[in-house]
Amino acid sequence: MDASQYKDYVLVMLFIKYVSDKYAGQPFAAITVPVGSSFADMVALKGTANIGDDINKKIIGPLALANQLSDVPDFNDAAKLGSGKELIERLTNLIAIFENKALDFSKNRADGDDILGDAYEYLMRHFATESGKSKGQFYTPAEVSRVIAQIIGIGGAKTSSQTTVYDPTCGSGSLLLKVSDAATTPVSLYGQEKDAATSGLARMNMILHRNPTAEIKQGNTLANPLYKTDEGELKMFDYVVANPPFSDKRWSTGIKPDEDEFDRFMPYGIPPDKQGDYAYLLHIVRSLKSTGKGACICPWGVVSWQYRGGNSAESD
Repeated sequence: MDASQYKDYVLVMLFIKYVSDKYAGQPFAAITVPVGSSFADMVALKGTANIGDDINKKIIGPLALANQLSDVPDFNDAAKLGSGKELIERLTNLIAIFENKALDFSKNRADGDDILGDAYEYLMRHFATESGKSKGQFYTPAEVSRVIAQIIGIGGAKTSSQTTVYDPTCGSGSLLLKVSDAATTPVSLYGQEKDAATSGLARMNMILHRNPTAEIKQGNTLANPLYKTDEGELKMFDYVVANPPFSDKRWSTGIKPDEDEFDRFMPYGIPPDKQGDYAYLLHIVRSLKSTGKGACICPWGVVSWQYRGGNSAESD
């Protein structure tokens, strides 16, 4: 198992320890920790023959169901964690690491900084880089995210809990969180992510950064946008930010751009097969309120393609 996969198990364990320390046994808590599904219950499984299966069914399953988590790693996967004694020892040792008394997350904030949340994002970035895989797939550098927040001007705007911020390719949710941090009041966060495992990480990341009401949905945004009005139209937002996949050659899979029910592509020209970046940009434009603001990270080729006339002789 390479680092990019091991990361998922470490982060899930970190999440379970955090929510257990913060919310277990508390009535009306922002996060539900079902009875029998806390970190203490996981500790009781150390060294048992069915530890992997019991973690899945007794700990992760109830937590995931109660808190809208999706596609959490399988702690009984022999291909990744081994089998028999090897699996038992590996999971027992991993649990023991988080038993360290220094890892008390009941009071994890210091001087306004979210120490655990920042550690969580550090692990996501570090493991992705070390593995040599998935670079940029689900993590937008904090510096870039802060620049985007400045570009859309949310820090100087009059915001409220009714202010909506949307990321159609949210990855781990780091960009959404940095934009939220820049606002002067709490705002409502919405994200959609194609990769099931990554969307689960995004949901956990929102909780760790004290945004438990943030909505994260899993699915292909271009083929099946999941934020809609009661009338079936695309939901529109006050702010839309994104760091979409570059040069997505399969962007049109599952849709017919010239028959798009949301009319995202025809007004500005259908993007070519290899210009998925432009397709995401058009989705962002269509998802903005008339007074909304958006910012999207795109390679220069997207803009130059339009300046050269796109795929229409009339697009000049």
